[in-house]
Amino acid sequence: MTSSRTPVILLAAGGTGGHLFPAEALAGALTARGVVIHLATDHRGMAYGGAFPAVARHEIRAATPSGKSPLSLLKAIFVLVRGTLRSYLLIKKIKPDAVIGFGGYPSVPPLIGAVLAGVPTFIHEQNGVMGRANRFVAPFVNAIATGFEKPKALSEKYAVKAHHVGNPIRPLVCEAMEIPYPELYPQSEFHLLVTGGSQGARVMSTVVPEALALLSDDIKARLRVTHQARGDDLEAAKALYGRAGVIADIRAFFDDLPMRIAQAHLVIGRAGASTIAELAVIGRPSILVPLPGSLDQDQAANAESLAQRGAALVIKQSDFTAEPLARHLNELITHPDRLTDSSRAAKSAGIADAAERFAALIGENLGLDFSRGRSS
Repeated sequence: MTSSRTPVILLAAGGTGGHLFPAEALAGALTARGVVIHLATDHRGMAYGGAFPAVARHEIRAATPSGKSPLSLLKAIFVLVRGTLRSYLLIKKIKPDAVIGFGGYPSVPPLIGAVLAGVPTFIHEQNGVMGRANRFVAPFVNAIATGFEKPKALSEKYAVKAHHVGNPIRPLVCEAMEIPYPELYPQSEFHLLVTGGSQGARVMSTVVPEALALLSDDIKARLRVTHQARGDDLEAAKALYGRAGVIADIRAFFDDLPMRIAQAHLVIGRAGASTIAELAVIGRPSILVPLPGSLDQDQAANAESLAQRGAALVIKQSDFTAEPLARHLNELITHPDRLTDSSRAAKSAGIADAAERFAALIGENLGLDFSRGRSS
């Protein structure tokens, strides 16, 4: 690649926030270095409302090869093959210098298309357990960037290609991390943030208000709750908070969620990779309820990374009920020094420059100086 040519990079990501948020953060870091960014994603990613800095978004259909039905498996393989062909043609058209995958099966066709076209490839694994899509493409890629130091299920055979860079965070998170942990006094307001991840979580909308109802009137009078709930749970959640006598701002989406994290004394949420990265970089204590039932148990591994540092309390969803949660909350609210210590512990786990580290890794492999931004 000659220095006179503007570098072009195709990012490939599944359509959920867990894949798109770190891709968006890297896109921003690369754009600051004069790189032209394209995004390949599924229909969910095409509708993503974030300010993704890509000159174009390309929809690539993909399917998850799962289930016991041979017909379903054949259909999924057909969709993936067709997506690979479309990706190959796209790569030939836009001529990227590299293709970078962020997990999820929509990232597979562009990566395989790139391998077939002889284009360098990279993947980023956000979770503490290597995802199935990334495990599938790991043998073929040039380098593997990881959000956690040693993700489980990464074959020793490919560990030599792994580089721990952290999980890239969005600019909003970078702004929020400058806000110090809010001071707590015996009668001051206590700000509690409840979030179920980018897609909400019904269990949070029932258990949390039921637990808050069990707290003393003095504590309830201090509470100021911000709750991100599923759209179809909003009215029921509002009714529960109303009966509990707790002031709550309940919405399906907060476009300033990183700032809400920064304003919180405590966060109750899932343990997706982006959530863990944001809690760590901003430095906020948390009660984490990993999503149950996933094949890889990736959220449990993610949560453990903060729990081991004393930055989070982890509760299995089967144990996440009102009375035990109320006891935990009462203990934390009445002992603010524990929250302050957990805040410091969370902050110590944060990697604020993960996007810069990943950009530098890409530049090193492509023979470009991506160690710092440059003006265009």
